[in-house]
This record gives sequence, C-alpha cells and structure tokens, in this order.
Amino acid sequence: MRPTSLDDVLKKYKELGHRKYGESVSELQHALQCATFAEQADEEPVVVAACLLHDYGHLCHNLGEDVAEHGVDARHENIGANLLSGLFVNEIVEAARLHVAAKRYLCWKEAEYLDSLSNASKKSLELQGGPMNDQEARAFECHPYYETAVRVRRYDDLGKVAEMKTLDIESYRPLLTSFLL
Repeated sequence: MRPTSLDDVLKKYKELGHRKYGESVSELQHALQCATFAEQADEEPVVVAACLLHDYGHLCHNLGEDVAEHGVDARHENIGANLLSGLFVNEIVEAARLHVAAKRYLCWKEAEYLDSLSNASKKSLELQGGPMNDQEARAFECHPYYETAVRVRRYDDLGKVAEMKTLDIESYRPLLTSFLL
C-alpha cells in the first residue's frame, strides 16, 4: 500500500523494522545506523534522510526476510522508490532507487570495493547483475543523483553493526518532514 504521509512511512518501520535481511541487524537498526554514520560524517541532511529511507522497499514486499537465500532479487530498490515517490523529494527517491546500482557501480570503479562487501551483500550482488560493465557505469554516471546514491551506498555498507546504539526513528521526524513534497 502506498504511504500517503510520513506517519505511514514511520509506522511501517515501527511495525516491520524488526525484520532481518541477511545481516546481523534489523531493517530499522540498519536504517538508523546508516543515518547515524552519515550524520557523523557531516553529510548534507538530504543524504541522512536518504540513508534512513533507502531500504524502505524491504519492508514493503512479502517475499520473506531471507529472499536472497532463495535466489530471488526482490528489487526492493524499485519497490521503495516507487512507493516513496510523490511523498519525498526526488533526490531521496532516486537515492533509494539507485543504491543497488551504486553497489554494482562501485564494484566496477574500485577493485577493492567488492572484497569489502559483507557476504550477504555479495550474494545479493550476484542476483542484482554483478559489477557493472563500462557501458552501464558510464550511463549510471549520467544520472543526476548518482553521486548521492554512491554516498548512501557507502553508509549502507557501514550500517551493519550488531548492538550499535542510535537515536530512534521518531528523532528523525523533523528531518524527514523537511523533505516531504
């Protein structure tokens, strides 16, 4: 169901954020950790907000928590972006849509990046098409929000720390409100 308000989005995190997705943290913990790391790096507020929402699509499909283990790409990036469009500014929506492509891009651009991925991210990478080729990478670099997506991706890779303390999701309500349409 398409969210019609920020309350709907936050409710989804509160109700389903306990789900795991192949990592040692829940979806909600992952979102909060990504945002925390972005804040600690003095990122622009739009990047922090995008970090919170980039995996929203994981909460919106009914394919289970271990979908990648069954060889299925849920295409959560498109699910989330499509649901968030019309509610949030394009930079946030497109960062969500492109964060998987950003992983594939970084694997193409930086030889050591692939080795740094968690096992779950490596598994999902296979399902998502593997590293980009030259043509895909050049096309990705033409997207107006590719740099934001790459920045979100780097925090996505960090946000997997078991037992890390963060603020709660409600603490980010004012920030998220500032990016509503």
